[in-house]
Amino acid sequence: MHLNMSENNCPFEERDRDRLPPILNHSLDRGPKLPFPSYGSFISTLNHKRESGSHSLSSPFLLPAVKQVRELPPICPDVRQKHRISIDVLPPEVKARFVSEPIIPIRTKTPKEFQDDVERATISGDWKQVHDFYLTTFDSFLELNGAFKKEANAPFNTIEDSGINIKFVNIVYDALLHTPADTQKSVLKGIINSLLREWKGPRTKDDLRAYFVLVQNPQYTSPATYVIYAHLLRQIAALAEADHHFLMHWFKKLPQKRFKQLVERLQLFITTRLFPAKPEELPPMAKCSWWIPSATKVLSLLNAANSISSPPIIPFTDFYNLTLDHIDFMEDYHTWQAHGNSNRFTFCQFPFILSTVVKKAIIQRDSEQQMISMARQTLVDKVSRRQRVDMSLLFLNIKVRRLQLVSDSLDELSRKRADLKKKLKVTFVGEAGLDMGGLTKEWFLLLIRQIFHTDYGMFTYVKESHCHWFSSWKCDNYSEFRLVGALMGLAVYNSITLDIRFPPCVYKKLLTPPIVPCDIDTPVGMATLTLDDLQQIMPDLAHGLGELLSYEGNVEEDFYTTFQVFQEELGVVKSYNLKPGGDKIPVTNLNRKEYVQLYIDFLLNKSIYRQFAAFYHGFHSVCASNALMLLRPEEVEILVCGSPNLDMGSLQRVVQYEGYSKTDPTIRAFWDVVLAFPLELQKKLLHFTTGSDRVPVGGMADLNFKISKIDVSTDWLPVSHTCFNQICLPPYKSKKELRQKLTIAISNAEGFGLE
Repeated sequence: MHLNMSENNCPFEERDRDRLPPILNHSLDRGPKLPFPSYGSFISTLNHKRESGSHSLSSPFLLPAVKQVRELPPICPDVRQKHRISIDVLPPEVKARFVSEPIIPIRTKTPKEFQDDVERATISGDWKQVHDFYLTTFDSFLELNGAFKKEANAPFNTIEDSGINIKFVNIVYDALLHTPADTQKSVLKGIINSLLREWKGPRTKDDLRAYFVLVQNPQYTSPATYVIYAHLLRQIAALAEADHHFLMHWFKKLPQKRFKQLVERLQLFITTRLFPAKPEELPPMAKCSWWIPSATKVLSLLNAANSISSPPIIPFTDFYNLTLDHIDFMEDYHTWQAHGNSNRFTFCQFPFILSTVVKKAIIQRDSEQQMISMARQTLVDKVSRRQRVDMSLLFLNIKVRRLQLVSDSLDELSRKRADLKKKLKVTFVGEAGLDMGGLTKEWFLLLIRQIFHTDYGMFTYVKESHCHWFSSWKCDNYSEFRLVGALMGLAVYNSITLDIRFPPCVYKKLLTPPIVPCDIDTPVGMATLTLDDLQQIMPDLAHGLGELLSYEGNVEEDFYTTFQVFQEELGVVKSYNLKPGGDKIPVTNLNRKEYVQLYIDFLLNKSIYRQFAAFYHGFHSVCASNALMLLRPEEVEILVCGSPNLDMGSLQRVVQYEGYSKTDPTIRAFWDVVLAFPLELQKKLLHFTTGSDRVPVGGMADLNFKISKIDVSTDWLPVSHTCFNQICLPPYKSKKELRQKLTIAISNAEGFGLE
């Protein structure tokens, strides 16, 4: 049921709105005009509160402005933050600042009694008893606790238990949407009174519980309630870090359905404020510049709750706000670069809300701008010296021989390190033709296929997990690993999808740290990894270590293991101590967790450190951008390898035809067959045609998929040109024949399907 809250049917008087906490409009230096409201007035108000001893916004908004790009502070609300604040390590003055909690009124209505009241009211039409319950409950924070707290005056000061009867809260809110309009309006008016009454003063745990209950109200889907919703979000955003810590853990305990509804309401609020369908329904943007920052801050608490849940409550992609693809995100990015996580709000402070499409565009444009600046300086130097200007200076020109593909590529990329961010153009020596994209893709496919072949020795293929891992052999030159890293960076920059099967932890390591340290001696790629990460590479070993951890007998006597491990390198078995004197330290029930963690760190970090460090520096030599701080490891994988989510219906809508039209019998039969294929065969078709079974970041439209007619006997199988994402079909006479020939072709193609 939707409330009708027009000007003539408002749930609260204008004088009530005027009593809400003031919205200041101090004349601040806002810098370049942003596509969203400035956060200046909100921050100035909160800073004033801090100076006067009241509550203020927590640290992510109040860090000092950053002068140098390399000193950008960590993105505090980022899901990848390793060490969130713990209530146990907070200073005593922070933990002790809660005032003594008042006595809560004892309410005895049970969920069953409330449901009976609603059922009787539905039948009789007399809603007075239900109306009185809502009127009383939402009139103050004390009454909210009285109604929903499991035990009226018990403290429940833990992160694991909010002390709130969530089941009862859900029942009350579900019933609210089916009550008469005056009851729904009384709830909103009660919330206004509660927020007005509680705006000042220190927060108690019962206040946090009240905020926790109020933010779940389903009425906030209507723009008519947005003024109330905004003030609620403002107060939650202004809480201290310790309070946010509690709320984050309480959010984590919500059922998935309710959690997702909270996220969707916040996203709708942000979208509607940015792009209102009816601007007259909302206050002027100048008077509510704090709306979007407040909502985004609260959304970051939900994102943090999702990230610390195992498995996550909802996919991280559910936090993307796709409408932000249409704002001037480069201006937002430059503002963030200039000010970091200071009091100048930017969406880049909260990267979980930006889609992979936006992040890829930021990385590419940032790299382009760096290279344009360098190219301009080169051209100016040429002109000033009266030298001939060669326009090839604007490109990264690679010339290679097919028979010496790896060595030539390594030499070219090593000599032209300064040009890696330029647009790539590839020439095969002795072959005529201009690179219009096909030669570049062929170069990538051939090079990757050769480097990742097991005979080459750089990477091992783990059959159990179907992925590649770094060989642990030691040598004096790791430049080829740097080449692979540079190839991955070039693929991102040139929008090429690579068929590389790395486990997810590789991308965690690539972002550790996300920006190359200035000190060359600082370790890179040394991520904190767990048994779950090992499971994705070596499942059998991970299973064995898991059994060691859960073994109920005597580990020392039954396993007879020490802190020493063995590894085969080029046919020779070598031993390594996991810590000094490890070969003489037995693994026991008490130290087995340490043993497992050291073993994982050895396998995934230390044993391949030099190989991975070269790989890391190669990748960052191309993608050296502060924009990498915006990325999750999963997003780096999608940028390099594409998305695994196939939608053949979308591909059908954007496919190009050559020699055929979409109404030809062969084409109709083709799509009937392909759309009916199981997912595995659809992946094989995509791999056969494009060299990868994944979809680029921009979706199927970015594939430039083409179906061409080939005038040969229908006895022939379909063929493909993977460099051009093209499949060539003979004019098959029947759907059965087409299905048979296509299935044979895509199921028996070798390698990348190259001709």
